[in-house]
Amino acid sequence: MTTPRDPQSDPAEGAPLHAPAPNGPQAGAGSAAGGLPAPYGPRTGAEAAVGDPPPPQTAVSPGPPTADPRWARPAFLALLLATGVLYLCNLHASGYANSFYSAAVQAGSQSWKAFFFGSLDAANAITVDKPPAALWPMALSVRLFGLNSWAILVPEVLMGVGTVAVVHASVRRRSGHGAALLAGAVLALTPVAALMFRFNNPDALLALLMAVACHLVVRALEDGRTRWLVWAGVAVGFAFLTKTLQAFLILPALAAVYAVCAPVRPRKRFAQLALATVALVVSGGWWVAVVELWPASSRPYIGGSQNNSFLELTFGYNGLGRLNGDETGSVGGGGAPGGGGRWGETGWDRMFNDDIGGQISWLLPAALILLVAGLVLSRKAGRTDVTRAAFLVWGGSLLTTAVVFSFMAGIFHQYYTVALAPYVAAVTGMGAAALWHRRRETWAALTLAATVTATAAWGYVLLHRTPDYLPWLRWLVLVGGLTAALGLVFAGRAGRRVVLAAAGLGVAASLAGPTAYTLSTVREGHSGSIVTAGPASTGRGGGPGGGGGPQNGAPPGADGNGPSQNGGFPGGGPGQDGFGAPPGADGTTPPGGAGTTTEAPGRGPRGGGAGMGGLLGGTDVDAEARELLEAGAAGHTWAAAAVGAQNAASYQLATGEPVMAIGGFNGTDPSPTLAQFQQYVKDGRIHYFVSGGGAGAGGGGTGRGGGSGTGAASRITAWVQSHFTHVTAGSVTFYDLTRPTSDS
Repeated sequence: MTTPRDPQSDPAEGAPLHAPAPNGPQAGAGSAAGGLPAPYGPRTGAEAAVGDPPPPQTAVSPGPPTADPRWARPAFLALLLATGVLYLCNLHASGYANSFYSAAVQAGSQSWKAFFFGSLDAANAITVDKPPAALWPMALSVRLFGLNSWAILVPEVLMGVGTVAVVHASVRRRSGHGAALLAGAVLALTPVAALMFRFNNPDALLALLMAVACHLVVRALEDGRTRWLVWAGVAVGFAFLTKTLQAFLILPALAAVYAVCAPVRPRKRFAQLALATVALVVSGGWWVAVVELWPASSRPYIGGSQNNSFLELTFGYNGLGRLNGDETGSVGGGGAPGGGGRWGETGWDRMFNDDIGGQISWLLPAALILLVAGLVLSRKAGRTDVTRAAFLVWGGSLLTTAVVFSFMAGIFHQYYTVALAPYVAAVTGMGAAALWHRRRETWAALTLAATVTATAAWGYVLLHRTPDYLPWLRWLVLVGGLTAALGLVFAGRAGRRVVLAAAGLGVAASLAGPTAYTLSTVREGHSGSIVTAGPASTGRGGGPGGGGGPQNGAPPGADGNGPSQNGGFPGGGPGQDGFGAPPGADGTTPPGGAGTTTEAPGRGPRGGGAGMGGLLGGTDVDAEARELLEAGAAGHTWAAAAVGAQNAASYQLATGEPVMAIGGFNGTDPSPTLAQFQQYVKDGRIHYFVSGGGAGAGGGGTGRGGGSGTGAASRITAWVQSHFTHVTAGSVTFYDLTRPTSDS
């Protein structure tokens, strides 16, 4: 065995120490210095299938790459196909899913200006409270295939399949095909991943781009080429245009690992990082520059901001406010670390609690154990050992994101944790392969057994939180996992068949719980702003996401789509904790998808409800209301105006006509002002005003500028009610802004 030269003493500055094989990695510095054995080398088909370690190779000259085993490509394609079929299953049941984003998608399919800015309506009154990158694929799909559930949600499914492919590719290069298949399966079967890769929130694209960034950084660590790092910066830049500062959570880990472990001289490392930073700024900043330089009078108002500034939105409501809970214009933050709040308790155990655990934490204990094991195995490796660097990239991303999620006091929803899913999957695949290679060593076999034991025990705990949901499964998981762990203890001495059986049983027991939750997730439709995966947990109750599985949800609606999951607020649904009047108080019903009547008035599906007068979910639009708005739309810029984006989105999706969302998502944005609204009415640009709405309507809502009745939305509502004639269509009251009352 030879010891690789440090790049700093290499006569060829920046020359890579080793070149990865086209179909996988070569043995690198770690092989020579006591690190992990390379996963490739001359092996029989049977050995390759179970991941037996290859014969020793030299660090610098590993020899020609070995061809992939014949089963590798079919298995990979089968993984992608299975993921796609799983995520497409029952996709139509979610209807328009989050009508807030679906309305913006509809607007973008009708107006290129709305497409560029991410406007909620084609007349460009106000934008969503995020940058628009996540809307663009869906809007293009709707332009091609028309407005329907499949056109909106299939792009999200493709993002899920793409994320599985990226994680598989990254793990395969470092740990082999078996590990890559395991990682891909872990990701595909994570409940929150199955939820969000079938939903139209921005988190699906964010997870894909974050996985791409990690993969590209690992590629850069293999050969020191600048292009990989620059493309990683581009991926993070577009992730910023997807969900602003959340994209930057993993940057410290990625930058630190490359700065220390890259196989080039220090000067070049920092020059490469600088170029990657430039790529990030350009790819993420071009849209911001256009928006900030565009005259405010000729573009839509920036939703979620209080000063019509995207920079304010980025660093306030969507930035630091998420960390400290001081989110001006929002519905309020969480609590101090260790304390409770509207968005749940913060603290080190947040990812494991009743609200979050069933979404993401099934394999989280295993990932943490395997991360430590991988770093221990490679502790004596050289600085440039790529396998250790890969653990640091994926593991560092996992830890930094999990820590921020655990302690952020601002708005936090369970589905945010989909960002962790690629990291958990990659670390699990790489770590399991690393220990499997060393299973003949007692400590490695014991660590494998401990990993399976911890996973099975935690799976039992999570399944016990839903005692009426497949009560037999938790015992099967526990007994199966403990049996597998016992077999793995003797992995170094037992026969081949026994070891393979124990490993297979361990994987099955570890994935049984999340698989059941995933199947429960795809079986149901999901709509509204706050959604959760799996059946209802005993701890979630009426908290975020409502919670409610088949055993305690509302009965299937008239369209046969089954109950939906819609969000209430932590601690209870609408009407509790001072969060507003019960659903139906303003003549609207809980969300079921615009243009549908799947729920009885006043009853929310899956423990949720419209919440805060339509703040968290859309409203049902009956035929009479739709006909009224459609008949009067001609000659007006907006067919109607409604307080709160979800409320407005429902009518817009039902009619296909622009509907102004007064006050943005919460109804608390100062747009339009009363004077602006009065001018719109004077000019005949708005036909109807929809009674009732979000927090800013003054109808029992909350949030800054909302529930007190002092916000712009409250003043507009009061002015309309005192100056215009009301009409009733179905169960909803409208004010005809072309018919002033006689005394006005």
